[in-house]
Amino acid sequence: MSNTMLALWLEDGRVRLRDDVPIPEPGPDEALIRVRLAGVCATDLEMIRGYYPFTGIMGHEFVGEVVRAPADPRWEGRRVVGEINISCGTCRYCRMGLTKHCENRTVLGIWKRDGVFAEYVTLPIANLHPVPDHVPDDAAVFTEPLAAAMEYLERVLVRPSDRVLVVGAGRLGQLIAWVLSFTGADVAAVARHPRQRELLAAYHVPALAENEVEAGAYDVVIEATGNAEGLALARRAVRPQGTIVLKSTYAGQVSFNFSPVVVDEVTLVGSRCGPFPAALRHLAAGRIRPQALIDARYPLREGLAALEHAGQRGVFKVLIDPLA
Repeated sequence: MSNTMLALWLEDGRVRLRDDVPIPEPGPDEALIRVRLAGVCATDLEMIRGYYPFTGIMGHEFVGEVVRAPADPRWEGRRVVGEINISCGTCRYCRMGLTKHCENRTVLGIWKRDGVFAEYVTLPIANLHPVPDHVPDDAAVFTEPLAAAMEYLERVLVRPSDRVLVVGAGRLGQLIAWVLSFTGADVAAVARHPRQRELLAAYHVPALAENEVEAGAYDVVIEATGNAEGLALARRAVRPQGTIVLKSTYAGQVSFNFSPVVVDEVTLVGSRCGPFPAALRHLAAGRIRPQALIDARYPLREGLAALEHAGQRGVFKVLIDPLA
């Protein structure tokens, strides 16, 4: 095996395909993982636009195979997915169990940690989850975004009697709406395009145009657009003492009038990384079939074209295959 690998390298807002990146060495309690498939998400595209000051290998959604795990060889040969926040285990938040908010954390492909748009990656064994044998790679690669789509259910009670609105029916919004369809709640999603509506219909989620959203009518509103217009629509849609869940990251400053939030006693909940075991259970049971979101698949050597494709309007999921 060569001691260098192919990787997509981000530096100063420019992405390059490099073939001279050293294959990483696993540290104590880490595993070396051969990346089998990786997914491009909106955060990756925002990284190129300067969302975070990052230099290194991009990407955080993946399924791979453990090549070496010196601390626990039982992992070797297993297909895995991996949680993206690497915590120190000793800071005040780690001691409180809030490991994804670790003060010293690194984040796969986002903050001080090389990511998965490469042939190999390293992660702590504690971050790994085995993939059930019958879950194919092109489903397992969605584990991270599916987990993120479920996280708010850990902290927001969604009852079968609730009316719930998802604002945005893109990559993440679809997964959120699909998961909500299993709660028994009265779920709808704001969708602009025919394909978005078709994907929602497969999970019996009605699609609404913006002007069809009833003001002040929803118990829970999940904002998944990441733009000011979506946030304003979420605010109009939620009822007094209702809840708005913010699922998207917002680039730059967003103007927002908080006075009605105070007057109507609306709860705002931020939400990001979620439960991998629950996501894997959905995939293993076949309840969520994310392959319908795949628009294209590129070999890693054509990774620049993959990123360009993923950034086009209306595109759902683009995958990068280091094995092709």
